[in-house]
Amino acid sequence: MTGGSSGLGFETALALARAGADVILAGRNGAAAHEALHTIRHLVPGVLVRFEKLDLARQQSVGDFASRLVARNHPIDLLVHCAGTMESAQRQVTADGFEMQLAVHYLGPFALTARLLPLLRQSRHPRVVQVSSLAHRQGTIDFDDLQLAREYEVRAAHCQSKLASLMFALELQRRSDAHGWGLLSVAAHPGNPGVEWPAGRAVSTAQNERKQHAGPSQTVSAGALAILFAATSTLAKPGGYYGPTGSFELAGPPGPARIDEKARDRNVSRRLWATAEQLTGVRWPAD
Repeated sequence: MTGGSSGLGFETALALARAGADVILAGRNGAAAHEALHTIRHLVPGVLVRFEKLDLARQQSVGDFASRLVARNHPIDLLVHCAGTMESAQRQVTADGFEMQLAVHYLGPFALTARLLPLLRQSRHPRVVQVSSLAHRQGTIDFDDLQLAREYEVRAAHCQSKLASLMFALELQRRSDAHGWGLLSVAAHPGNPGVEWPAGRAVSTAQNERKQHAGPSQTVSAGALAILFAATSTLAKPGGYYGPTGSFELAGPPGPARIDEKARDRNVSRRLWATAEQLTGVRWPAD
């Protein structure tokens, strides 16, 4: 579970722990993770939950994390990519030279999933979940300026990264089917959940109303339901996308979500996959 120290990730991790899962909170903020661990252990006595250092913005950290898990050789049944990064008005670049949002929302999960594929394939029913966003509908994959070095705008960076995340989920399912990897690859979005606070606490209604995004909202725990549906429901279909089913998909019970047509473009998806392999240096197996 990446991004499991707070907000949506915490609520998802807590629910999985309550269901009896052995949960690894993977993240770069050790202090926040240990606070989350303390809370989960208090709420779910006897739970198997631990922290592992992982910075998705650094390919070296992704490789080190995966190597530690592969060395332990324990099957992975579920991999949830819920980590996010704060949107900044100024363009931020990772140590690898990648635009920050693209690195955390797409390139990091892409490389991590590939490196953990041997452990996923040891599971009888492995599942991989990407947490995308309604913002994917405003996204564009700009191969001429993928890192937004020439012209940076924070919203464009966020929308592109979330579109890439959703396209990764769909392309991963196609390639799993073609190569026999046995994965169930799905994606989810939380709608318009409350502002994320440590340990998953949602803000008050008054504070919610001051959010930048207009329209209905719901608590963080309710926003996590779509992620949990994608992660655990027997109704989740290969290559599915799930989110709140209420007005404008902003709130409500989880169910199928609308995928923008550009996310289904197979030619762009294949090129994006090849670009990610080139940038990260990670190669997926052919079979």
